[in-house]
Amino acid sequence: MKLIKVTAYSRVASVAGAIAGIIRDDGGAEIQAIGGPAVNQMVKAVIAARKYLQDEGVTTSCEPSFVDLDIDGEERTAIRFTIATVGRA
Repeated sequence: MKLIKVTAYSRVASVAGAIAGIIRDDGGAEIQAIGGPAVNQMVKAVIAARKYLQDEGVTTSCEPSFVDLDIDGEERTAIRFTIATVGRA
């Protein structure tokens, strides 16, 4: 599954389009962010992508999880959403 990394400076519409495109092509995607502002952008993008896909008759599910990462020798915790296609109209 393809992983999209979101930052505090990511454009919501661009991330949402990427999520929707990957879900259309592969049936699922993973989106990951570290820190409050980045998670905020990620959540807004997931909501927008869901709307894009709903308009096309695609239903999705979203499973959140914590992921421990080693970044430059420092342990960080990211939030990751795994999004999958549940059905198509």
